[in-house]
This record gives sequence, structure tokens and C-alpha cells, in this order.
Amino acid sequence: MSDSRACRPGDLFAALRGTKCDGHAYLQQAVEQGAKVLLVERPNPALRVHQCVVRNSRKAYAELCEALAGYPSRRLGIVGVTGTNGKTTTCWLIRSILSTAGRQAGLLGTVEYDDGLVKQISDLTTPDARQLSEILGRSVRNKTTHMAMEVSSHALVQDRVSGIQFDVTTISNITQDHFDFHGSYANYKAAKQLIFSRLKPEGLAVLNADDPGSLSCRMHAPRRVRTYGIESPADYMAEVLEESLNGTRFRMSCDGDEVDVFTPLVGRHNVSNCLAAAASVAGFGMSLEQIAWGIESLRFVPGRLQRIDVGQMPAVFVDYAHTDDALRRVIQAMRQLTIGRVICVFGAGGDRDKTKRPLMGEAASKADLAIITSDNPRDEDPAVIAEEIAEGIGPNAPKPIVELDRERAIIKALDEARPDDCVVIAGKGHETVQVLAGKTIPFNDCEAAQRYLIRRRLAEHSYAGQPDHFGAYKPG
Repeated sequence: MSDSRACRPGDLFAALRGTKCDGHAYLQQAVEQGAKVLLVERPNPALRVHQCVVRNSRKAYAELCEALAGYPSRRLGIVGVTGTNGKTTTCWLIRSILSTAGRQAGLLGTVEYDDGLVKQISDLTTPDARQLSEILGRSVRNKTTHMAMEVSSHALVQDRVSGIQFDVTTISNITQDHFDFHGSYANYKAAKQLIFSRLKPEGLAVLNADDPGSLSCRMHAPRRVRTYGIESPADYMAEVLEESLNGTRFRMSCDGDEVDVFTPLVGRHNVSNCLAAAASVAGFGMSLEQIAWGIESLRFVPGRLQRIDVGQMPAVFVDYAHTDDALRRVIQAMRQLTIGRVICVFGAGGDRDKTKRPLMGEAASKADLAIITSDNPRDEDPAVIAEEIAEGIGPNAPKPIVELDRERAIIKALDEARPDDCVVIAGKGHETVQVLAGKTIPFNDCEAAQRYLIRRRLAEHSYAGQPDHFGAYKPG
């Protein structure tokens, strides 16, 4: 137990050092709650209970949680995926490939935790050590054989996965994010590379040959390395054959074999994600044909260039892009596939890395119309965040619209759009709440866009006196 308030008689309490508080300050409370053993870095002689003194309580706690769960990671084929962008989509692709090939596959990530039997909404990209080992333990009991797992840089630095052994570790890319936590790009990259330390001796490292940050990790990688890329020579490569707003067709090749693949996922960055998944599962005996089948079986990933379609024009997509690199890639993808204009609704999170705000503005300036709005402002003033974003939009770019109410901003974009335009609602993706002014309120970009599109279409057909029949977005 790492929460002193939740301790019960007979429990072990692990005193973990955090960024804002130190568990050692709550040793007395844990004992008063009934804890009989304390896992500490600094013992308290005044407390008459057993105290296990360790160099790193976070690492020791993770290893202990894994041991108490029966070392489930040793009984699963686990792929750990880290990187700034693409983790979620890559993991969903990995699960789809393994599942369609007849394997029992689970998933741990930003959108959901899937133990092979029960799916639940996730709290963190990578859960804490105790919850992580509990989920893996349930997965083993549920006869799950493989697990696709997103691994955040925070989780690596905080030793949440120090008890886990990975069969495959994949680094999708390394660009700017979380500098508020890591302090610099060098520290951020070093955090990502920590994933290699959790790789089994015979494990495989997968790197993106198209991304300098990922590929430069090769010198720190283990002996077995596989690469993937579209532009650069790699073990797994793809030639894009056809792109549209309905999906992408490409030819995937490896070791002299090739196969044509169609994915409903839109954009070249998603072809890269497909290659990452392909290289990651190859060690589990997957053929190119099995990989292609699994890729084609995945219809969409919640909040990742997810299309909102109630029969309307223009095309509308919701995407989680919350870094400048991700936003730039999404706008570029839509630009190549759209006859008309690209309209982008976006913001930046409060109480997070402020240095990327003008970079987000610079990325959004590639759209024909940028609408700056609130993301999760948390305890910051949304207007100040918007001003800092706007600083990155150059004088030659179209002047952005600022609408701090997110739903109104979405409606503004939809009203501005013409039939051959494309609207991208970026930043929150699958999220179902918005955090602002100390409150957490229900809010979902997909539902907000769909709700307005349906209302507008009903009004149009009511005015024309015509019946209407159309499908609706259903949360995944």
C-alpha cells in the first residue's frame, strides 16, 4: 500500500518520494492505520514496527508488487511501447493483430485497461506498480497470453514498471513533451531509454528509422534490434499506394516478402504506426499476411483521427494531438487529402509544459483557419494560455480566432466549414471530461461535434420538409 490513508491492520506501507510530497512524512499515519511493515529509504526509529530500508523505495515497491502477484509479466508476451506520439494507436494495432491471429491479447494504455476479459476506462497511461501487477495477474488468470502496453516517460522515471519484464520494447519517436517534468530534451530522451533496462535478456528492441530521436537510441539498445520506416531504409518498410479520408493502402515489406495492406486509419503517420506494430509482433511468430489481416481489422482508435460522420459534409475528425509534432502531422495529413480548407480547433493544457504553447501555435498556423480554445486549463487562466499559443502564429499566417468556450469553438469551426473542407478538433481525443477552474466537468469532443451536426441536419431537413436517415457516432 502506498497511500497511508488506505492502510489497514497488517498492511505494508511503502513510503514513496513524489514530486509534490514524500511518503516518509506519513509513516506515523500509516502505523496508526494499522500498518505493520514500512518500506522506507529513511527509517523512523520512533516507530515500533518492522522497517525495511532500501535504496529506492519506488523500485523496491514495484518489484514487491510483481512478486506478490506471482510474477505475471514472466508468463505473458508483453510489448512495451513508449514515445511522444503514436503509443495508443500502435498498442491497439498490436492487440488487433494478435487477436485476429487467435492469440488472447490484452491492452494497457491511455484509453482503457483490458485484462483479456474486462475492459475499464484508464486513469493513467501506465498505472501505478500495484495496479499494474494486479491487472497483469488477472490477465494470466483470464488465460491472456499477450499484452500491449503503453509506457509513459513518467512511469519509467517513477519506477512503475521496474517489476515488469518486456519481451519487446518499441520507441515510436521522441519529440518535445513533458519538459515541465523532465526539464530538458536530454532528460526526456534518457527517460524513454530506461525502457531497455526492463527488457528480457533475449528481448527485442524496435526503433523508428524515420525519427532521429528514436533511431539514436540504438547505441543504448540491446543486441536484438528491428527497425521500421517509410522514408529511411529499415527492416520493415512501407510504400504508400493510395490515401483518402476513408483510409490508406500501402505495401509492407520485410526480408524480401511483401503484402498489400488497407487500413481504415488515415494519414501517413498511421502507416508508421502500422509498421511499428508489425515489427513489434514479428517476434511472436506472426506472418506478414497475419499482420495485414490484423491491421485491416482495426476500424478506428477512439479519439485518434476518429471520423465523426452523420452524413454531413465537410469531413470532421477528432484527434488527441496535444504536442506540436502531433498537431503538425495531423494537419499535414489532412492537407494532402482535402480539396478545400483545413480548419483546426485546438488549445494547450494548463499547469503543464509552457514552452510548447507557442510551438502548438506555430504548428496550427499550417491550417487555413486556426481556432484557439481551452483544452484542460486546470488552474491557469485560459485567456493567458491562448495568448501564449498565439505568440507562435507568425505574421504571415491567417489570423486565428480565439473562442475559449470549447463547445462554442467546435460549433464555430463547423459553421465556418464548407462542404469540401476538413475540420480537425485536436487535443483531447477520447477524453470525457474537461478540467478548468478547479472543476472537472463532463465533456467529449466527439459527442459535442456529433450533437451539433445532428441538430443542424435535423433543422435543415425539417425546414425542407424531408425525412432524414443517418448513422451516429458510438463511443468505442
